[in-house]
Amino acid sequence: MTERSEINNKKELSPEQREELLRTLKARFEKNMNRHKGFDWADVQARLEVHTEKLWSLYEMERTGGEPDVVGHDHQTGEYLFYDCSAESPKGRRSVCYDREALESRKAHKPENNAVDMAAAMGIELLTEEQYRELQQLGNFDTKTSSWVQTPDKIRKLGGALFCDRRYDTVFVYHNGAESYYAARGFRGSLRV
Repeated sequence: MTERSEINNKKELSPEQREELLRTLKARFEKNMNRHKGFDWADVQARLEVHTEKLWSLYEMERTGGEPDVVGHDHQTGEYLFYDCSAESPKGRRSVCYDREALESRKAHKPENNAVDMAAAMGIELLTEEQYRELQQLGNFDTKTSSWVQTPDKIRKLGGALFCDRRYDTVFVYHNGAESYYAARGFRGSLRV
């Protein structure tokens, strides 16, 4: 069994992986202060050290190209909100249809996975349309790619799913058949810690 599959099964990181992840998150946090004005890394790290079970999900976000960063703080719960902040939809999560039902409905040329199941396996949630728009206030994301977002049940029951991107300095929300997949479409996730 490889080290990676052991980590995925246990959902635990080695001490070295933890330290590397924390260094990466701290460097990204300090480089992108516009995403979290008034926040202090020491407070974020203290929260991460109390909720170490969330580190595995952040590691998976990082491993798949999401470049997670702090974008908010819930003052009632004390939780910090992490979003995938990679410039384009995370490379390790592209070419996926929307959910398992969509994947199973394909007769031929099935993608390897789907966004909803991948997010659940990582312990994260797909961004909502509102969260996606909030992210776009912090920079220009998905100018060449697109990202699946949580789709209302009414649309999903009719066979559709929603995705977003940024073109012409504007955030667009589109629809597609949930079973569709493209090399330039993935998904972005959120995690509360």
